[in-house]
Amino acid sequence: MKGLNIDTSSKVPVYLQIVDSIMAAVRDGGLKRDQQIPSINELSEHYLLSRGTVEKAYKELRDKKVIISVKGKGYFINRTDVVMPLRILLLFNKISNYKKQVYNAFVKSLGDSVFVDLHVHHHSVPLFESLINNHLGDYDYYVIMPHFYDHPEEVLRIIRQIPSDQLILLDKDLPALSGDYAAVYQNFEKDINEALFEALPALKKYENMVFVNPGLTPYPDEIKKGFQYFCRMNDFNFSVIEGVEMYTPVKKGQAYVIIEETDLVNLVKICRNNKLRIGKDVGIVSYNETLLKEILLDGITVISTDHEQMGETAAQMIMEKSQEKVKNPFRLILRNSL
Repeated sequence: MKGLNIDTSSKVPVYLQIVDSIMAAVRDGGLKRDQQIPSINELSEHYLLSRGTVEKAYKELRDKKVIISVKGKGYFINRTDVVMPLRILLLFNKISNYKKQVYNAFVKSLGDSVFVDLHVHHHSVPLFESLINNHLGDYDYYVIMPHFYDHPEEVLRIIRQIPSDQLILLDKDLPALSGDYAAVYQNFEKDINEALFEALPALKKYENMVFVNPGLTPYPDEIKKGFQYFCRMNDFNFSVIEGVEMYTPVKKGQAYVIIEETDLVNLVKICRNNKLRIGKDVGIVSYNETLLKEILLDGITVISTDHEQMGETAAQMIMEKSQEKVKNPFRLILRNSL
């Protein structure tokens, strides 16, 4: 039997690494039916592993009917129709309701025979590097949301360690990254520009537009750029403000584009306190669809990517071993707030 892939520094338990290595050898034809494999003692001594660790691995292989033990002779391969569960490292930049939609659709589409390990890098390049370095080689696929706001060359260097046929970028593409990797991405600047243009007939009743930049929560700067481009191309007066507080001045004739839900709630409160009619005196376009926005104020107009579709497409790429780059759908849902 060829050497096992054992990495004692990996977070994957050693007994599982033994199981995976033997099952991979069976799947790839390196081990044949009725072929004898090393005894527990032989494997333990060769790889300097505890006997208990090897016993645990062999017990799991017996439970899976992959190996059998023959009294007085040893362990033998029992079956070769081995289906190994895919191991997928899913790396999000943060956890939110929208990310949960992506995750649930992704996991549901892949089914029960796939192991998905979710981690969050919180836009931190050092944490991201640590996660990749600690798990490189442990998974079949690495599905990454590459939302970072500094050290772009470092991010590229880290990602380039991952074989391109095991890499899927999610939500954002990295044009500077070469290779035949897969991606399901948003074109943030183009998407918001096209969605607002579709809403142009409703927006024309407002005198100026206001983009509410999220305060402490980072979002792609391309969203703001797309808003500014739309306003310039369509002769709108516009401004960019940092968040909406209860003291923020709100005037009749303004249309707001809002990303964060906290800012949305504050704007609705200010309008009610000042008897400004939403959809008449003040317009609201909210970023990202939720069930609540469908019913709040008889409907909040939203511009949103399809988060479920993003998860489903990424899962499909894995199942079909595709290395395409696919732009995720983005749409305007026009409701009473505009």
